[in-house]
Amino acid sequence: MTRNEGTVDRVLRIVGGLALIGLTLSGTIGVWGWIGIVPLLTGAVGWCPAYSILGIKTCTMKS
Repeated sequence: MTRNEGTVDRVLRIVGGLALIGLTLSGTIGVWGWIGIVPLLTGAVGWCPAYSILGIKTCTMKS
């Protein structure tokens, strides 16, 4: 697994995932908020399977 997410992308995924999970735990949104686990995990790992399939890379590579 080669990293395919840049720093900003990873931070936004983690914040968004935590927000969805937090809203679910507080009862503000329904059970569907648990989908926040997906962006949280992909942000933490730095690799997104959808990006791999679509050939997208937001990570800058050092030469």
